[in-house]
Amino acid sequence: MRGVLLAGGTGSRLLPLTKVTNKHLLPVYKKPMIYYPLETLINAGIKEILIVTGGEHIGDFFRLLGSGKDWGAHFSYEIQEGNGGTGAALLLAEDFVRDEEFMVILGDNVVSEEVTCFVEDFKKEKEHFKAKILIAKVPDPHLYGVVDFKGKKISGIVEKPKKPRSHYVNTGLWMFLPEVFEHLKQLKKSPRGEYEITDVLAWYAAQGLLTYSILKSPWTDAGSFDSLYKATVLMKQLELKTSRQ
Repeated sequence: MRGVLLAGGTGSRLLPLTKVTNKHLLPVYKKPMIYYPLETLINAGIKEILIVTGGEHIGDFFRLLGSGKDWGAHFSYEIQEGNGGTGAALLLAEDFVRDEEFMVILGDNVVSEEVTCFVEDFKKEKEHFKAKILIAKVPDPHLYGVVDFKGKKISGIVEKPKKPRSHYVNTGLWMFLPEVFEHLKQLKKSPRGEYEITDVLAWYAAQGLLTYSILKSPWTDAGSFDSLYKATVLMKQLELKTSRQ
């Protein structure tokens, strides 16, 4: 399985911190934010990783991360021009993915557990499902894409609903078969003027082809001031817990 890390966007919710840098280079406790999703992929045994980001800061990413040799992995880079959204960013990974299944992770994801078992599950599930998402239970679901599920299937995803039907949300960790690129090419722009991966996930859900696993340990994104603070506190708490063991 290959990995795709999406680290583009303007980071407007974190202005003025992002006025001169990409948000994924901001610190979360003792590390740059992008270290956490990279560690999630690498700890799951994924060593071929594509990093997609804007051209303005790609040199900063390369100076920080290099070829991946120091991580025991191999990093490739792709420039996303403009603000086409997550769907447009993922489409840039088509040549990199080739004919392999792959995991996508958003660059502001901070995951506190290994996801290896979920990767192995998808390899068995792909005969029946074309995509898989990892979901988490949160106290503030109205800030995320809220999911409905029954049995092993996701039945719906609603972005930032005023009245969430559950506390389970789409975390931004997804697994796909390479056929997803054909669906990405057919996307239309959302009301935000972007191509959204969520629209592809919703299509898979409607077809009964989207499965899921639930993260059991704390998870957060780090794309707003509150969640950036929450991610820092989480990593500090995990370090203290580890040191006491």
